[in-house]
Amino acid sequence: MAHTSTQGRPGALRRAALRALGPVLAAAPAVGGQAVMEGVMIRNRERLAIAVRKPDGSIHLETRPWFSLTSAPLLQRPFLRGFPVLLETLVNGIKSLNWSAQVSLDEGEDEIKPWALALTVGVSIALALGLFVVLPHLFSLGVAYLGLGGGTESLSFHAWDGFFKLGVFLAYISAISLLPDIRRVFQYHGAEHKVIWAYESGCELTPERARGYSRLHPRCGTAFLLFVLSLSIVLHAVLIPGLLMLYAPQGEVLKQAYVIGAKFLMLVPVAAVSFELIKFTARRSEGTVCRALCWPGLMLQRLTTFEPDDEQLEVAIAALRGAVDK
Repeated sequence: MAHTSTQGRPGALRRAALRALGPVLAAAPAVGGQAVMEGVMIRNRERLAIAVRKPDGSIHLETRPWFSLTSAPLLQRPFLRGFPVLLETLVNGIKSLNWSAQVSLDEGEDEIKPWALALTVGVSIALALGLFVVLPHLFSLGVAYLGLGGGTESLSFHAWDGFFKLGVFLAYISAISLLPDIRRVFQYHGAEHKVIWAYESGCELTPERARGYSRLHPRCGTAFLLFVLSLSIVLHAVLIPGLLMLYAPQGEVLKQAYVIGAKFLMLVPVAAVSFELIKFTARRSEGTVCRALCWPGLMLQRLTTFEPDDEQLEVAIAALRGAVDK
């Protein structure tokens, strides 16, 4: 049976929401993946495959090399690879989402132009920085102005900042999950996780067998972003007061701009540490400490995954077979 969007052609708002969700929908290597429009992308080392359900009900499969920013040996080392991996995942995810949108609507298979891709990545990063760095900082300043929290050097300032970040993140995911097109993507997200679990368990890759596996996975990008948000809260609370003790610009506006700029730069080490944490917990997922670290991310995936049907599992299996060539 052919599947079409319940809302017709996805508008620019829905496509933008999906592109912003790239890291949320993506799972980290070894075998990882990402939900796309009416399909799934699976990555296996330097190869990726995208399977999409077309309007006529057929499955269209595309295989291509993984665009990498970590080919240099230095950038493959622990604590140096995290931020480049995040960027390359964003690039590959946006390209896959764009391609799937074209195929699922039977509009051809035009690739996003390099300049448009660069602009989309740049805008996505700028929006993320504005939403999760600048806006929470301004919110905390407002709280301090009302006398409900301390200044930039205080722990309460960064506690309010973190509370606002997590609130915005949860509200954003909850709100877009109400859109029918996004809900279907979240079903494919669940299908991706189930099929990866089946593959990693050595199970026969059929919808019937994959259906019994969990839709939650510890390597999911949702868990990665939760690590990033949590670590940023802790590091900001510890490092920003110390940084201001070393140097604080004269004038309140310059001081706040200085702090926001420092938070931008801290995203690189935060992403690096978060990446190593998620790899560590995925490798040792049976340990008590690692299970405790994974638990919040798994619970958050209850918002970003829904139970798929067998036809969605079939698409995810096609993508995985294309990636691993089985």
